[in-house]
Amino acid sequence: MSVDLPDTLWRSGWYLPAHQQSSPNFGPRPAQACIDLLVVHSISLPPGMYGGPEVAQLFGNCLNWDAHSYFRSIRGLRVSAHFFIRRDGSLWQFVSCDERAWHAGASSYRGRGDCNDDSIGVELEGLEGDVFEPQQYQALAQLIAAIARQYPLRYLAGHEHIAPGRKNDPGPGFRWAELRPLAATLGLGLPDA
Repeated sequence: MSVDLPDTLWRSGWYLPAHQQSSPNFGPRPAQACIDLLVVHSISLPPGMYGGPEVAQLFGNCLNWDAHSYFRSIRGLRVSAHFFIRRDGSLWQFVSCDERAWHAGASSYRGRGDCNDDSIGVELEGLEGDVFEPQQYQALAQLIAAIARQYPLRYLAGHEHIAPGRKNDPGPGFRWAELRPLAATLGLGLPDA
């Protein structure tokens, strides 16, 4: 999969082709952080429902906790991701990549803990173990190529790889093989999946 990119895609960690909606759930990265990991997640709110505003509302701390019974189980959650890719491939950004989004939680990868410090989090609209749409893979590949040009990206992993036993997303429905040619071209390591 080849991706052609213009030279001016970024401004202060914001990827200009993405729809932008700022989340308050972020903080500064530690001074020694090296942004070399991209973490793939999956999310849908309520689980299995697609296309609504609930994920953006969650990241913006304005989700109506009483709108669905599932939301009571996550009431008060303060999370974010840098990016969210909807089923149709549309791309949203909630946190500047220069900042630390709150997507990984308790995590460790390649001998480093707290993966929020040195990673970029990308949520795909979907369920753990479910399949993802071709448009999502295309948008993700284009985003990975753009991030690799801007940051010292070296690794791609799923939430399940950085928090095994605690998280299972994006799960067995995510086809890592779709990213293998791009990863080879960019010199990125993929998880054993």
